[in-house]
Amino acid sequence: MAIKYKRILLKLSGESLMGNQKYGIEASMLFYYAQQIKELVEMNIEVAVVIGGGNIFRGLQAAQSGIDRVQGDYMGMLATVINGMALQSALESAGVFTRLISAIKMDQIAEPYIRRRAVRHLEKGRVVLFSGGTGNPYFTTDSAAALRANEVGADVILKGTRVDGIYNADPEKDSSAVKFDHLTFNQAISMGLGVMDMTAFTICQENNVPIIVFDINNKDNLKRIVIGEKVGTLVEAAE
Repeated sequence: MAIKYKRILLKLSGESLMGNQKYGIEASMLFYYAQQIKELVEMNIEVAVVIGGGNIFRGLQAAQSGIDRVQGDYMGMLATVINGMALQSALESAGVFTRLISAIKMDQIAEPYIRRRAVRHLEKGRVVLFSGGTGNPYFTTDSAAALRANEVGADVILKGTRVDGIYNADPEKDSSAVKFDHLTFNQAISMGLGVMDMTAFTICQENNVPIIVFDINNKDNLKRIVIGEKVGTLVEAAE
């Protein structure tokens, strides 16, 4: 079986762990993602993961609680560490070797981020879970995903969502929304598509790292993507 993407970075939202709950972590979702990632590891795909924290705390919404924006962003970063620990536990229960890495130093829980060490973990077949965002306020986990993907030399960023790609409007709210199969970074930026933030798009554009936005709830999609099938929406530099 031919492999198109040997080293991937999978971006999951914190909300993807909620399942049918309104907040928190649903055990069945942890098991689902662990099995999906395990299948890739068994195909000798090198897998890094960046996970959000929106199921626990959203930094951007902290101001509504009277919490300072910077403080709120750090709280959101800590939420991503909790999610990373949960996914690490699920993966290890499935027999997958992992390393949890945090952009914020917390030695008892996670390794500090050192690029060369992270790359070596990937080369050894360990799933690397990047948590703590970029370690800086004002940056989303989308930006963290773009940054880490570029730093470790990922072939592609795979952004798992609830819908099967990028649309010109929210398909869950607008039945006339039209799906894009392919976009350039310039098109995605100029149209102001909200599927990822502009910082993430720009980082990937400058370093020529493609992004595929796809439906993570279809269990075959990850495998189909890494062998080169057209799934979801591909965003890449202009030819």
